[in-house]
Amino acid sequence: MKLHHALLAAVAAGAVLAPAAHAAEGRHGKAHARHARPAQAGPGKESALKSEVDELKAEVAALREEIRATRETTAATQTQVAQAQTQVGTQISAMHQEIAAKPAVTKDDVKHEIATAVEAEHHKDSIPYKGIKITPGGFIELAGLYRQHFQGNDISTSFAIPFPNAHSYYVGEGRLTARQSRVSFLAQGKPNEHTTLSMYGEFDFQGAAQTANSNESNSYNPRVRHLYGTIDWDNGNSGWHLLAGQNWSLVTLNAKGITPRAEVTPLVIEAQYVPGFSWARQPQVRLTGDFMDHHLWIAASVENPATTFGGSVPATVTNTQTGGSGFNNANSLSFNSTPDFVQKAAVEADIGGHALHVEGFAIERSFTAHINGAGNSNKGTVGYGGGITFAVVPKILDVQFSGMGGKGIGRYGSAQLPDVTFDADGSIHPISETILLAGAVLHPSKMLDIYGYAGEEVESATPLSGTYGIGLASANDSGCFTEGGTCGGNTHRIRQITGGLWQKIYSGPFGRAQVGASYSYTQRDLFESANSNGVPSVNQSIGMISFRYYPF
Repeated sequence: MKLHHALLAAVAAGAVLAPAAHAAEGRHGKAHARHARPAQAGPGKESALKSEVDELKAEVAALREEIRATRETTAATQTQVAQAQTQVGTQISAMHQEIAAKPAVTKDDVKHEIATAVEAEHHKDSIPYKGIKITPGGFIELAGLYRQHFQGNDISTSFAIPFPNAHSYYVGEGRLTARQSRVSFLAQGKPNEHTTLSMYGEFDFQGAAQTANSNESNSYNPRVRHLYGTIDWDNGNSGWHLLAGQNWSLVTLNAKGITPRAEVTPLVIEAQYVPGFSWARQPQVRLTGDFMDHHLWIAASVENPATTFGGSVPATVTNTQTGGSGFNNANSLSFNSTPDFVQKAAVEADIGGHALHVEGFAIERSFTAHINGAGNSNKGTVGYGGGITFAVVPKILDVQFSGMGGKGIGRYGSAQLPDVTFDADGSIHPISETILLAGAVLHPSKMLDIYGYAGEEVESATPLSGTYGIGLASANDSGCFTEGGTCGGNTHRIRQITGGLWQKIYSGPFGRAQVGASYSYTQRDLFESANSNGVPSVNQSIGMISFRYYPF
């Protein structure tokens, strides 16, 4: 810039001095001509000087343009700064007004914010551990029950109701129990975006070792309800799922797809649920695929077998073995060498906002007994079933229906009727049975659930040679209604209606507390015999109450 200013000064001086120089030259030209040599200013020098002057003029013009642009930029910047200052002043004024309107922050406010943050940290749904998410669960329950006729059962009722020939029929049964209390955990990890590894365990206290009793210490032991692992491969609109361990049988009704922990179990307090409910909890290996954006599910499982027997067992037949290592020797194990196979398909749909779930399944079973000295007796059977759940009024009223039929399926019903019976020659005969359940759950509010169920399990008469089989016309039922009398007939049908409610008394960051009450009316019918004077029938009324606290 200093050079530019010097050049400008030189040009200005030249412009001022040039006319004076020309005038002086005019006055003194002759004298110079006499005393000086002629000037040798040729055309080349004049051209160079003119070029230099033109360059200086151009540079001056450029400098003037730069100065003009700088002035314009400076003016624009000053305008922006003024606008920004105005905006900041407005915001500061608004903040001052807001602060003035709010009450002053006190120590109590700070303590409350800290407590809220601590509480949120303490009440997380899961616990992180080395990249694995662990979710605890379960509840503490104190239940009370009363049965019209004494059965010697805890929270799980045997539906083999005593007839008046039994002395216990004339005594009521009341007890308190905490044995249905549960603890559970779910551990989940994701080795990659599309794979989830899970482990689930659930335990209660309904185990009853030989030393367990209610006399003083109530020394009942924990038992496994569920203990399994899963691998889920999610491909977006489809996926594959592998389960291995103890879980609900695949015959159990699901609410969503064919997924663990989404089974539809009756909401009753009763731990044996409701007659007509098809289920089992047993070791298995299950593979499930879901397709069509998770609307179609197909699964197959291999499950642990067991057999229940009815009628007389010939002396020449061995069908059970006393429990050995790892089992209680007070119990017997049925002969089974082939697992139960279950296949299932389910469809999900949404009908105008009403969720619909429909499923169907088939089960193949195999039964074995040993005919002493003559080899083994084997028999295979097939059962079938299905179920529906439907949201009649979304979030208000849900209904369900499930059923199962076929031969040799008794152990999959809550009433635990027999699977098979024997003929005199030791041959196995599976018993035909039908298992049905209907239910509805009403949600008048988020804090109240009201439920009702009706179900039955019915077996067909299977008379064989002589005194073998079940449903025999020759059965002696003459003393069923006489105390101490004879009542030797087989059960034909167990049916029940039950209703109840769950009322939440607290639901919030500290978990959930609720109370429940239920009433059930159960009827047991025997097969009609020649001397029974009609169908022998007996009933049982059971009332239950429950208090539960779910801390997680």
